[in-house]
This record gives sequence, C-alpha cells and structure tokens, in this order.
Amino acid sequence: MLKTLDLSQVIVLDIETVPQHQSYDDVPPHMQELWEQKTIHQRKTDQNAVDFYERAGILAEFGKIICISLGIFSFQNKSYSLRLKSFAGDDEREILEQFSQLIEKQSASLKFCAHNGKEFDYPYICRRLLVNGLEIPVQLDISGKKPWEVNHLDTMEMWKFGDYKHFISLNLLATILNIPTPKDDIDGSQVRQVYYEEKNLDRIVTYCQKDVVTTAQVLLKFKGMDIISEENITIVS
Repeated sequence: MLKTLDLSQVIVLDIETVPQHQSYDDVPPHMQELWEQKTIHQRKTDQNAVDFYERAGILAEFGKIICISLGIFSFQNKSYSLRLKSFAGDDEREILEQFSQLIEKQSASLKFCAHNGKEFDYPYICRRLLVNGLEIPVQLDISGKKPWEVNHLDTMEMWKFGDYKHFISLNLLATILNIPTPKDDIDGSQVRQVYYEEKNLDRIVTYCQKDVVTTAQVLLKFKGMDIISEENITIVS
C-alpha cells in the first residue's frame, strides 16, 4: 500500500478551529438568524441554536482557524525524520498568509495528508482563504481537476477501502496499528474552551502538532515502514 508514494513530496497537516465569537450573544443578529437556519437539521430536538453554538468552529461559515500545523518528512542516515511547523494566533488572516507563503515555495505536485482531511481540513482552509480575500494555493485548488489529479491524501479514506459509511477516529486507528498516542488532557471538543476561557493557545498548538505526528506515523504504517522515533521529531520556529 502506497509503495510508490514519495514522502519528500508530502506535507502532513492538521488544523484547529473555534467559533468566530466567544458566545452566541456576541454574534451579529443577522448571523444569528443564519446560524439558526444552517443548523436546524443538525441540532437535537432538545437543543436550541444558543446551546449548539459551541460547535460553530466546525463550520467554516461561522468558525475560524487558530492553528495550522505541518509535518515535513526528511530522509537521513537510512531513516525518516519529521519536522513540525505551526502557524497559530488570533489573527486568522495572518495564519493563512504565512501558511500560503510557505506552500507557494513548494512544488505544484506537493501532496497534503490529513486524517479526515477531504471532509474537513482541506475544504475548511480553502473556504477561510476565500473569506479572507486570499488566493488558494495551487496544491489545494481542486477546481476543474479530475479525481486522479487531486493530490490530497486522507488516512481516514485510505482505511475505508471503499466503505464510504465507515468512520474511524485518528486515536483508534493509531491504537490498532500499535502507534503510541499521547494521552492529552484535551480533545477537539475542548479547543473552544481552552482558547476563549483559558486563553492557552500554546496548549492547543501542542495538541495540533501531536495529531500531525500521529497522522504521519499512520501514513508510514500504510507504507509498511517503521514509525519515526521520538528523537527524530523536531519542532522548528
């Protein structure tokens, strides 16, 4: 599986997102109306739009990106290493500009890899780029491309093997593949609280980077290769 995949042309990616406003009361009235319309079929019968707003970060129309973490492979001394690079902060436009500037320096044939990336990370980034008036990098722009021309890898999709109704979390996939997973004190559902209430962005960046590492290790397993040792994983500024 993936025997011919050149890891030097792959960047592993993960994003963290939050609602654009800390609370529903801060949302402009016209956007409150649109939120109610957008989520009416997603909410449970006992949930109102106010209660459901804590999940606004998962929708690109009502959320924003606060962290993009990347994992870049390199091959030295007959083994792979992984370098981690993150763009994070309160200014989404600045994050996206920094990300785009880095990607523009890469080959047009660059491939991204993310867990559930095709359903979440890739389209979310593209939507927020457009909202911020920024150009979509050629590596992310799938407009007019045939399916086999899209260089987007998705470890969840790979695990489905054509079973499109199947879902698996990154944590479960890593566990069954015997990949060590960090026992973090937060998960994706707590990112909003950590960002707005604890104001601890560093904690979120660490969480995001660990997901990048785990996704990279899964990709190596799919290629039938050994995972990268901890000492060969570095964070670059």
